[in-house]
Order: sequence, then C-alpha cells, then structure tokens
Amino acid sequence: MTFRQARWEEPPIWDLAPPRTAEAPPTISGIPDRFRRKTAVQWPELSEPEVVRHYTRLSQMNFGIDTSAYPLGSCTMKYNPKVSEMLARRPGAADMHPYQPEATAQGALELIWRLERLLAKVTGLPEVSLQPSAGAHGEYAALLMVRAYFHDKGESATRTEVLLPDTAHGTNPASAAMAGYTTREIPSKDGCVDVAALKAAVSEKTACFMLTNPNTAGLFESDILEIAETVHAAGGMLYYDGANLNAILGVTHPGRMGFDVAHLNLHKTFATPHGGGGPGAGVLAAGERLGPYLPVPRVVKSGRKFRLDYDRPHSIGKIKTGYGNFGLDVRAYAFALTHGEEGLKHVAHRSVLNSNYVGLRLGKYLPRPFRPLVKHEFVLSGAPLKERGVRTIDLAKRLLDEGVHAPTVYFPTLVEESLMVELPETESRRELDQFVAAFERAIGDSPENLHAAPQHLAVRRVDEVRAAREPLLSWKDLRTAGAKAETP
Repeated sequence: MTFRQARWEEPPIWDLAPPRTAEAPPTISGIPDRFRRKTAVQWPELSEPEVVRHYTRLSQMNFGIDTSAYPLGSCTMKYNPKVSEMLARRPGAADMHPYQPEATAQGALELIWRLERLLAKVTGLPEVSLQPSAGAHGEYAALLMVRAYFHDKGESATRTEVLLPDTAHGTNPASAAMAGYTTREIPSKDGCVDVAALKAAVSEKTACFMLTNPNTAGLFESDILEIAETVHAAGGMLYYDGANLNAILGVTHPGRMGFDVAHLNLHKTFATPHGGGGPGAGVLAAGERLGPYLPVPRVVKSGRKFRLDYDRPHSIGKIKTGYGNFGLDVRAYAFALTHGEEGLKHVAHRSVLNSNYVGLRLGKYLPRPFRPLVKHEFVLSGAPLKERGVRTIDLAKRLLDEGVHAPTVYFPTLVEESLMVELPETESRRELDQFVAAFERAIGDSPENLHAAPQHLAVRRVDEVRAAREPLLSWKDLRTAGAKAETP
C-alpha cells in the first residue's frame, strides 16, 4: 500500500470525535407549576454574519464622539484618546482581579496611589479615594461622610438640611434624600447663587451646601469665598460637585475656594469613557475634617510596598466591591501624564475659549440670558422660537439631521426653553465652525421641517413619554409581533 492510498483510507476527521452523551434534563421538581414555562423559549437563531451586521448597523445609526461633536452641556462629552484605551486593555491592567493578593497587585496599587496624590493636588484637598463607582455614587458617599462627621460631634439630630442652588444637577437632591436629609433650594440672581437668600437660609439645621463651580449656567460663582464663609459660620459643610472641574483645571481648585469635600467625574475632566450606563468613576476628595471618614480600604505606602488599609475607625465603611474601576484609573492617569501640569491647565483655557467662541456666534440667533463671557458651557433661550410655533425640542431634533448630536435641552430649568451647549477642548476650530453652520441651517429652516425632524435618520421622532413609560426591555421575535407576549 502506498502512502497516498493510506491517506485516502483514513476515516474523515469528524468520525474521530468522541460520541456525545445525552445530558439529563435539569430538574424542576422544586419549582411550583404556576412558575413553569408552558412552551419552549423562542431563542433567536442567527448566524455570526447576521449578528455582526446587526450590531454594525446599530453602531452606524448612533451618534458617537468618535464620529462627530457631542455638544451636551454639563456632560463634557470629549474625545477619549486611543493611547489611554490601549494601555487600559493591556493584560496587566485588563486582567486584574479585585481580590488577588496584594503582593501580585503592587503595580495597580501604586498607580492608584499616585493618581490619588495627583488628584489631591488638582482639587487642593489632601485626602482622595477612587472607590466610588460614579459621580452620583461619590455624591452619596460624601453626604454619608458629612452625616458621620456630625454624628460624631453629637449634632446629627439637628443638622438635617442640605441646601442646593436652583442650578444644581438633579443627582444632588436625590443623593441628599438618600442620605436622609431634607433639601432646600436657594434661588439664583443673574445665574449665580443669591448670597442674601443663602444667608437667610443657613441655620443650625444646615449640614451642607452642595455647589458646582462653575455652575450649570457656565458661570463662575464669583462670591464663592463669601458663600464658604457663610456656610462655615453656620457650622455647615461646603460640598463641591466636580462636574465642571475641566473649566478651572490647573487654574484654581475647590480647596482654594473653601470646599470641605468634593467628587470628581473622571469621564468629564480626564477623558475616560462616558455614557452607555458605565463604566464610571466618581472620585472623592476631602479636607482634613472629613478625610478620616473616606470609605475603606485606603491605599497606603509602607516603605516601597503598597497595601490596602482597613484600619480607619471613623470611615463610613466599604461602599463598593473591589476598589473603584481600575480601567478608568489607568485611562485617567495616562491622560494626566500625557498632558502634564501645563497641559492640564491648557485643557481649561481651551474649553473656555471654545465655549465663548461658539456662544458669541450663536448669540446672534437666540438670546443668552446671562453675562456674555462664560466658562466651559453656555445657555441659550429658545423662547423666541415660540413666535414661529416652534420649540427648543424641534430645533434639537433638526440638528440631528445635520449630523451632529443635539445640545442639552430644557436644562437648567431656570431658563425658559433652555438650550445648553458645551464643545470641550478636544474640538478644533474647524469642528466649532461646522457646528455653528449646522445650527444656522437648522434654525433658519421652515417650521414644518422643524416639526418633522429628524427626517434623515434611521428612526424618526419617537414618542418620548411612551418610550419612558412603556419601554421594550426584552427580546421579541418580530415574526410574532402583534401576538400577545407570553408571560413565563
């Protein structure tokens, strides 16, 4: 027999596979009959090309920061550098486990320790924790720290009130309520805190005043030192919402303004991913009085080694599985090192320049309710559009047809038909001019086209109220659409 004949006489490779053994069906003896499914689940049967093409089409239907400007005011949707993404995906970072031995995680602990020191300098507050999962988580944790501080002072029964400006982000009152506080709103005057109203509101009940500076109208609270003195004289704490830190990065900081505790959004200021429900990082920074109350563990350096320290008797305790979101820490640290101290200051300068450039140009078409020079974002009022039978939402939808995402609409609420715009430092002069040109075309269009927008996207205007109240959250076979869905 020749070698060629021997090869042809070998059995096909699939005949060499071991025979499959029938698996016993899972038992359901302990499940009551009323909970058992009566028919088989209609799982989608799709090939790999079908799945890939489906998600590729979805990605092409969406707006994204990698394809166009994303001018959401108060959100700072900036471009995420790919070098940061590459570093975060390296095996040494991506394959870390939150519970592996400290001896095998020294590099990660050192990076966390160094980033915390860097952010302490950025905020002017000496103690920093990267543990919170997101900005709102950091807010809530900060208020728990304030509550614990007053508990130790024997004042928790009287310090029951959190003060908020009417420009506050919606998460601020929610976090205060979750922490067990009642809230009280302080009105604005010309877009900033009415100091006289604040002085009338502070009392022995005041636990904390939550403030963003620059605020949500894009204005710097020039009376911040008087605000801090007023709150501290009443025995309260001053909390910094770091949503807008990118406007003052390297120029000034919360510690210099008199804040006692702050949370930062790494996705807004340090260009880590934003949106899609996560991941998140809501860094906490605290002054000397609240530093002991930061969550455990804390990363400490002992000689040349790093460890997690749980021995913090005043701490509010552990608030997250593991320690923060390490992938975002890597991205933020890379962003900071790439820019350096002067580069981070340039981030603030460029974001303020971009905002004022676009704001002054768009001010020709819609009124700006506050002073002309702002920080990182600005607010327009779409109230004059109502004379044409058009609202701000119509203009926003029309902008989608121009290939750019719409700015934030109807926030802040103190401006009628508000439109809040932010184009951060990562956008070029050319991109800013393209956005202004798109805005000019959109606002100059007919009311009929504005009402019908968007007309050139994969999905036309949706019923947003119904989408919020009757969302479709599970997969459904389109072949059976219209049939009554079975309840398992």
